[in-house]
Amino acid sequence: MGDWYVKKPFAMLLRDATERWGHREALFHEGKRWSFVELEAEVDTASRGFIALGIQPGDHVALWMPNRPEWFFAFFALSKIGAVTVPVNTRFRSVDLEYVLRQSDSSTLVILDRSGPIDYLALTQEVVPEIAASQPQNLRSKRFPELKRVIVLGNHPPSGTWGWEDMLRLGRDVPFSEVERRHRDVDPDATTLILYTSGTTGFPKGVMHCHNIQRNVADIVNRLGYRSDDVVLVNWPLFHVMGLYLGPLMTVIAGTRTILTTTFDPAESLRFVQQERITRIAGFDTQLNLLINHPDREITDLASLRTGIGAVGMVSSEMIAQRAQDLLCPTVSGWGMTEIGAGVLLGYPDGPVEDRWTTSGYPLPQLEFKVINPESGLIVPNGELGELCARGYSIMKGYYKKPEETAKAIDNEGWLHTGDIVRMRDDGAIRFLGRFKDMLKVGGENVDPAEVEGFLLTHPAVAQVQIVGAYDPKLGEVVCACVVPKPGFTVTNADLTAHCHYRLASFKIPRYTMTLDNFPITPSGKVQKFVLRDMAAEFCTKSVSANASTN
Repeated sequence: MGDWYVKKPFAMLLRDATERWGHREALFHEGKRWSFVELEAEVDTASRGFIALGIQPGDHVALWMPNRPEWFFAFFALSKIGAVTVPVNTRFRSVDLEYVLRQSDSSTLVILDRSGPIDYLALTQEVVPEIAASQPQNLRSKRFPELKRVIVLGNHPPSGTWGWEDMLRLGRDVPFSEVERRHRDVDPDATTLILYTSGTTGFPKGVMHCHNIQRNVADIVNRLGYRSDDVVLVNWPLFHVMGLYLGPLMTVIAGTRTILTTTFDPAESLRFVQQERITRIAGFDTQLNLLINHPDREITDLASLRTGIGAVGMVSSEMIAQRAQDLLCPTVSGWGMTEIGAGVLLGYPDGPVEDRWTTSGYPLPQLEFKVINPESGLIVPNGELGELCARGYSIMKGYYKKPEETAKAIDNEGWLHTGDIVRMRDDGAIRFLGRFKDMLKVGGENVDPAEVEGFLLTHPAVAQVQIVGAYDPKLGEVVCACVVPKPGFTVTNADLTAHCHYRLASFKIPRYTMTLDNFPITPSGKVQKFVLRDMAAEFCTKSVSANASTN
């Protein structure tokens, strides 16, 4: 098939962008603006600082900080000097940080000292207590033998760490020719990213990618018609594949102007749509729903919005995706995953309106997809449910230091087995319907959570619903409905049972109903079903005990 693309390191994309768009604005964050020229200058300054501290080609550098301009600077600078970026989920705490630092073999940790109520510095000192008794240049930790330095953005970095500004000052003594030499030696096919999975199914795995994911972004640009006058709202975390692709990489590939927010906040997002004339947004149904239902939406000028990307397809997301067309802007459906890319399935902007909520899109170029029976491995006929498998240039290089898990995920023919339940149409459109591991087995009968969720959303009191399995000694497991009621409403299991009676098969009807104010979610907006399962297990056990004592 030939090479995946014209092979360039990420930092070369920034140089190309600077030559094309120069003094045009590239980045906005908290009232500050950077042109492409200024962005590249910041990157070069950070590159010299990293070299001054001794970061070598191939070193793993963990970034643990919320969205901020230094994330951009560090990402491109590490690419430029041949290091590997390890983005760390900002919702991780000490146990998770300890796991990622050790598992990734990071030589360097870059953190923000504090963001809102979260004291990242204190958490880091808890994980790496040797900081207190060390000098920044000779940090040694028994638990993390590879860790050599911690860099802190903030006003008062402790004595055992390097301050970000101190690092930049030291970099002034590094000749720019050394940065250029490092840049020339970067191999675009070498690992440059270790992205840890978002944690919807448990402990994360480190997904290794080289620079070829830029091709995925370029194909998104072409499929959706991104232009250099587009203004992209990036309210996704940059450690997430969607934030990384539509933020730093989209900026330098398409020349877009990025409006970067620290976190997702629907009121702030709507304000920026009007203030900065945003043309492109993206989100799961969770974010789209919050934007649609926010009271400021009705008083916000949304005329600048051209399109949005909606990671939809499940029956439970149909209603939200439909409403988005009228209340926000036209959207295109999409699907992706850390292991293959942010949007390897995408709809067409001029496609049928129904596709915006009933499909997850069509394959991008040079990517193959098939739908199989996971037990037999045989391809299922179009229209039937099966597991999605994908193959192509953007498949991960593997899970870092996890060869067995890699072999389970990617077979000998190069197919990535995604674990997602989908249905493929005759025209090649694919619809994501859930995860195979979410399927329930009730008394020997298969129950598709997405089907039950979609039906329960027709109840007038149900705003959101997730279906999980609950243990049952006779049937193995039964259906538990986790429900967020609409404001002013209550929902009981009797209500849902009556709603389902004679309309759903008996084994699909919820045996338990647990109501919540909101669902546990990842920073990207995905529901953490493994957390819901634990919550439901405790709830159902208490319900059984209460019923037994009553009887």
